[in-house]
Amino acid sequence: MKGLFKSKPRTPADLVRQTRDLLLFAHPSNSLPDLRESKRDEKMAELSRNIRDMKSILYGNSEAEPVAEACAQLTQEFFKEDTLRLLISCLPKLNLEARKDATQVVANLQRQQVNSRLIASDYLEANIDLMDVLIEGFENTDMALHYGAMFRECIRHQIVAKYVLESDHVKKFFDYIQLPNFDIAADAAATFKELLTRHKSTVAEFLTKNEEWFFADYNSKLLESSNYITRRHAIKLLGDILLDRSNSAVMTKYVSSRDNLRILMNLLRESSKSIQIEAFHVFKLFAANQNKPADIVNILVANRSKLLRLLADVKPDKEDERFEADKSQVLREIAALEPRDLA
Repeated sequence: MKGLFKSKPRTPADLVRQTRDLLLFAHPSNSLPDLRESKRDEKMAELSRNIRDMKSILYGNSEAEPVAEACAQLTQEFFKEDTLRLLISCLPKLNLEARKDATQVVANLQRQQVNSRLIASDYLEANIDLMDVLIEGFENTDMALHYGAMFRECIRHQIVAKYVLESDHVKKFFDYIQLPNFDIAADAAATFKELLTRHKSTVAEFLTKNEEWFFADYNSKLLESSNYITRRHAIKLLGDILLDRSNSAVMTKYVSSRDNLRILMNLLRESSKSIQIEAFHVFKLFAANQNKPADIVNILVANRSKLLRLLADVKPDKEDERFEADKSQVLREIAALEPRDLA
């Protein structure tokens, strides 16, 4: 008789609704003291299975590719109510594998389109405070990599990146990048780079409005950090920012500062070849500036012989014609400079 009453297969929407109910059960505000431990464990195991099933629908598995219609149904149901908020709140209650699966689910959902719309972006715009929750995750050693990965995927949306850049959260990255846990610091550095390079117009607007405090902190906390890896990542990212055409106005201002020039000249003297080379890519902007302020010209003239010797020795490991051409141009520019009277 049992075979006559087979239950209907679960739709992707059913899966999300069941998962939402289980997340409500697991939510930190729901202590349920009367529930037997075995029953609680059973529900948490079911929740882990459901999250894994959502991941299979979104990513496919060894037997099948993801089906667009199923992905769209799952995405629509997921963002219809507060499933994302519940999942973020409950993440610490999940086991490690379920946390990894949940992080991958959230990452994938940021890219899913329904009727040609990224509905994750609409949802986050209406629930932007979730970014405040995710960024606090960087301070929790057990959860930082999961929350960090979710945060990084969410700032793929320009509206979300704009919110983060305009909030005080952006300042926290100067500290997160230097956390003693290497993996968390590297993850924070990857997110910081994404934040400052993905959305060109938003980044240019942010830097134009905030260049004074931003570059003062960038110089003192990152470029002058005692940590070699922090300095190496920071000088590479600085080159990426300043060499981007969208940031040309910011770059012109940056290369007119004697404090910035002093820091770059110190980085050129580093024993690390990779830091020297990345520093050269920024230093060449100072040399190439055709409207150098008098104090910049005079610093370059005063240090000319040292700079010419130093730059002659800066070489990448592999032969690089473009690098050599840039270097020759910089050497010519510095050699031809004449001292200027300060106004």
